[in-house]
Amino acid sequence: MKIKWTTLYVNDQEKALKFYTGVLGFQKKSDFSQGPYRWLTVASAEDPDGVELILESNANPAAKAYQAALYGAQMRAAQFLVNNVQAEHDRLAAQSVKFTMPVTKVTGSIIAVLDDTCGNLIQLFQPAW
Repeated sequence: MKIKWTTLYVNDQEKALKFYTGVLGFQKKSDFSQGPYRWLTVASAEDPDGVELILESNANPAAKAYQAALYGAQMRAAQFLVNNVQAEHDRLAAQSVKFTMPVTKVTGSIIAVLDDTCGNLIQLFQPAW
């Protein structure tokens, strides 16, 4: 058994696709629609056949409430492993990405938190081990 997909609710799928591919550097994997539903996934350019992130519309009231609750509590919706948090922070800040937490050394890791412009906070994570 393995994890193949994980869901991230977004308030605008097209905007999310542009951010996750054009800014963060992910690759679009799947994009098709059936009626009002759009299945949209991205994957890491470093592991294109690995886990896919479903950029799912928050049109469902439960999804919208969940997303809003996480954001309102300043909780991350996802966590991405990076080799160097400081370098990623600097690269993204140069592209006007808003960080809600600067690069911070915590027990066992270095982290930073960014706003994905689609209703989510995303943590960048670099293990210290």
